[in-house]
Amino acid sequence: MRLVFTSLASHGHLYPLLPLAVAARGAGHDVVFATAEDFHPVLEKAGLRAERAGLTIYQAFASQYAGDPAQRRREASDEEMAEVIGQVFGRVLPERFVADLGVLFERERPDLVIYEVGNSGGTFAAMKAGIPAMGHGFGRVSKDGLMTEIRGALDEYAAELGIAGGDRPSWGNPFVDICPPSVQSPEFVARARRLPLRPVGWSDSGDLPAGVVGHERPLVYLTLGTTPMSQAHVLGTAITGLAALDVDVLVATGPSVDVAALGEVPANVRLEGWVPQSELLPHVDLVVHHGGSGTTMGAFSAGVPQLVLPQGADQFTNAEAVAAAGVGERLLGDAVTADAVRDHARRLLADSTVADAVRVLAAEVAGMPSPEEVAGQLPDYV
Repeated sequence: MRLVFTSLASHGHLYPLLPLAVAARGAGHDVVFATAEDFHPVLEKAGLRAERAGLTIYQAFASQYAGDPAQRRREASDEEMAEVIGQVFGRVLPERFVADLGVLFERERPDLVIYEVGNSGGTFAAMKAGIPAMGHGFGRVSKDGLMTEIRGALDEYAAELGIAGGDRPSWGNPFVDICPPSVQSPEFVARARRLPLRPVGWSDSGDLPAGVVGHERPLVYLTLGTTPMSQAHVLGTAITGLAALDVDVLVATGPSVDVAALGEVPANVRLEGWVPQSELLPHVDLVVHHGGSGTTMGAFSAGVPQLVLPQGADQFTNAEAVAAAGVGERLLGDAVTADAVRDHARRLLADSTVADAVRVLAAEVAGMPSPEEVAGQLPDYV
């Protein structure tokens, strides 16, 4: 069977699809993965055939701004930012993916298209070509405020294409759902044609930092993700709070934080630009993070308590779900102080009730179908 996978060119959007794509290739299917060229090296390392489609998210924002997109995003008001985000994810990215995927589909003639649900251009292109399609989630289905702007732009573009009806974000297609049902949106679980899939972390291969395996003191992992939402001052505040505890702190600064702006860090803090997160999580005792879907799902799977410091987008609803499930806590806005981070982290490291809830959720994840099992079901959806 010929399969085309497609996602936005972003770690948080592309990585969740890789386990199923690799499993499908292992099952003997002809697999192509279409996204912007910046992520082709990742796909090639995974042993997948990469094809060019779409723009990077940075390029999409650059098309809406004169000058440096990151600087313009920092200067824009909340209202201006919401409108631009709506256009980028509801028009600019889908429009380019529709154009590029249309050419690819004509050449490859796939039997099934599996599109990451943030990439609505994938389902629009498949619907235009009359090819069966399946959505693939990257976490909990969110109804954050920005989705209103995105949905408005998407609906307008869909109407221009002659596409109507279908629930968002699946557009009426089957949906590969990597979120455990107990923390997924109840409304979505009730109405969607869900195909559960165990969230399997994916990281570029690499060695774990020294001291991670067999550490003696509690190990706290701190990350604010890979997007420009990452804020050095929030990271610095969290470092100060965590360093006050009798723990070791491993910080993944990511590509968006100027490490020099953090200054000198305490002796029990280690800064790393990148870590193989999926390999790291089973070894840590607490994750302090921004609420990105990849980190949230990874912590669910690894059975690790979470302290969530959301910065934007679906991170707030992820933080809410973590708190509601009893597997962690959240700090919002001005409540993110060094003292608050210290106190919440101390409590989470010692709370047996949280530890019990974490184990229950990890067992739920372990009971979900594997990528290999789901790959075996894909022919049923053609």
